[in-house]
Amino acid sequence: MSDVFDKCSNWKDYRIAKATGLYPYFRVIEASHGATEVEIEGKRVIMVGSNNYLGLSADPRVKEAAIKATEKFGTTCSGSRLLNGTLALHEELEGRLAKFLNREAAVVISTGFQTNLALSSILGRHDIVFSDRQNHASLVDGIRLSFSTERKFRHNDMDHLEQLLSQADPNAGKIIITDGVFSMEGDVCNLPRIVELAKQYNARVMTDDAHAMGVLGEKGRGTSEYFGLEKETDLVMGTFSKSFASLGGVLAGPFDVINYIKHKSRSVIFSASMTPASIASALKSLEIIEAEPQRRARLLDIAEKMHNGFRAMGFDTGVSVTPVVPVHIGDQTKCFRFWRALHEAGVFANPVIPPAVEAGHALIRTSFMATHTDAQLDRVLDTFETIGRKLNVIPQTRPTVYEPVQIARPGTSVRSNKASEKWAAGSAGLLADQGGITLDQLSRMSSREVAGKIFDAVEQLTWRAANLQPEDLRQLRAAPMKLWEKRGELPGFLLEKGAHFFLKNGTDGNSAERT
Repeated sequence: MSDVFDKCSNWKDYRIAKATGLYPYFRVIEASHGATEVEIEGKRVIMVGSNNYLGLSADPRVKEAAIKATEKFGTTCSGSRLLNGTLALHEELEGRLAKFLNREAAVVISTGFQTNLALSSILGRHDIVFSDRQNHASLVDGIRLSFSTERKFRHNDMDHLEQLLSQADPNAGKIIITDGVFSMEGDVCNLPRIVELAKQYNARVMTDDAHAMGVLGEKGRGTSEYFGLEKETDLVMGTFSKSFASLGGVLAGPFDVINYIKHKSRSVIFSASMTPASIASALKSLEIIEAEPQRRARLLDIAEKMHNGFRAMGFDTGVSVTPVVPVHIGDQTKCFRFWRALHEAGVFANPVIPPAVEAGHALIRTSFMATHTDAQLDRVLDTFETIGRKLNVIPQTRPTVYEPVQIARPGTSVRSNKASEKWAAGSAGLLADQGGITLDQLSRMSSREVAGKIFDAVEQLTWRAANLQPEDLRQLRAAPMKLWEKRGELPGFLLEKGAHFFLKNGTDGNSAERT
């Protein structure tokens, strides 16, 4: 008899990652020393894994505003906005944000994720949503919760988007939804072309500016300001957990649309409202964002320094042109080893593995704050270089030339950096099956190199055994499938080792077929 909990007890990833010392998640931060350094397990580390782009979470003015709001209104509203959860602070923040974003109205919602779930209230069964394949999970879920039809276009592929629009029912309601800055790869959407297509095919446009608001544009209003297309962008979404040093989200646009969402969205009317401290923090942060443009300038200077610092060493930072700086590693086990070495050296960054990225495209995601010092940034670069050489991610000597990155500064309209062949192959999933060595290669290795390969193999096989599925064995035919059927009787290590042997040496004893 099947048990709904079986999948939980059979899930091995957590136990294997813990056993190999490669579990990177739910790290407990015990203290913060400003915004740029935190304490974990009694050790002080430089934080380059936060989305606190302007460094305002540690600003004394923001903290004081949160304290005063708590003293005046208490710790929570204990109810939804619809009933008892609307404070004067909520309406003040909504009015200020509408003015800041040049919109008729705005609604603030308890979290950024719930803000995108509110989209489901305006998407009906006869509507079609055109969504970039790399949009944030909250957009994916918001669309799923609606009764609309979803059409996904390849990441920033405007030809594919136009193809989908041309095939759609001309009488259907249509909206194109895209991240402004994509949170993993750090590139910017092609909003100018999206707006052109929206006009041609009578569609609305929405940008998720979670990683753009406070960062892009002359005033920090996000992607549409950056491209000079605020009037052509119908809805804009932002979160407070990044540049606004708080928690919550905002949707801004035409009054009728925002008013409808306020009265119809489940994530608004069935959730407790933002706490007084959160609202006050966002209000004070907005005030600072408007008054101190030098923070954005410093942030973009830092982004340029880090992108080009990594590239000068031989690292690949992909297509990013923003303070989101992904560092390509490739293999997911090596990515975890890189993360662990960074942590041991005093740098906190985030490992990103499938399914968040394509197989073979694991990366270390770094992101930077306006308040990072040059000394901290130099230490991060030095640490990456040392580990990168040790793990053979970069050459032992620096390349003589590299292609510098142009950052998305006001007035540039730059959208992405030119992708390297390695980055493009990883994004397309073409690196997934690479790996392994031949006997000839092995015979030419030193004992030290062989020992290193064995160490790598043990870690990789132990980790991957937990994830092996029947489809992974689809080319192995009968003999390996018998092993799969008896998987409960075999250690995962042996199962993976057997599969690896068959993949490298053929599908059966009489075949020399390679995969």
